[in-house]
Amino acid sequence: MRIKKNIILNILALTFLSGFTYVISQNKPSTEPKIVQDTVKNARPNIIAIPADSVFTDKGLKLKSYKKNAHASYYSDRFNGKKTADGSRFNNSKYTAAHKKLPFGTRVKVTNEANGKFVIVKITDRGPFVKTREIDLSKRAFMEITKSKGAGAMKVTIETIIE
Repeated sequence: MRIKKNIILNILALTFLSGFTYVISQNKPSTEPKIVQDTVKNARPNIIAIPADSVFTDKGLKLKSYKKNAHASYYSDRFNGKKTADGSRFNNSKYTAAHKKLPFGTRVKVTNEANGKFVIVKITDRGPFVKTREIDLSKRAFMEITKSKGAGAMKVTIETIIE
């Protein structure tokens, strides 16, 4: 079931990126979907990231600035499988983060100020417990936006997503 869901998400992402609409006829069996030129001339939505656990687009996303020039770091692998402050199990391969004050479940857009890359994460834990740091990202989220894979910290802009 999960594989089918991922395939559908990938097809939807390709649809947005290519500007085409995929049409599958139910009347006659076909081995390949028929490609029809999209007649709507809207701007293409900007696909942020397509992880298996969350999909977001910029279109219709309401952001509220939280903090600029924030210092971000990432979780050590030794925390994998341990309980977070919200009661869930931590997984370094998901898009999650720890913050001192933001409510659990808050979705946050974190943008690397050096290269403009960003990721959307969910607050599931408290921390970091170092005064100079503002947010701890999961390793997957951190590595996706970092400029240097050997870095352990970076300057980011944090924006909360208003749903």
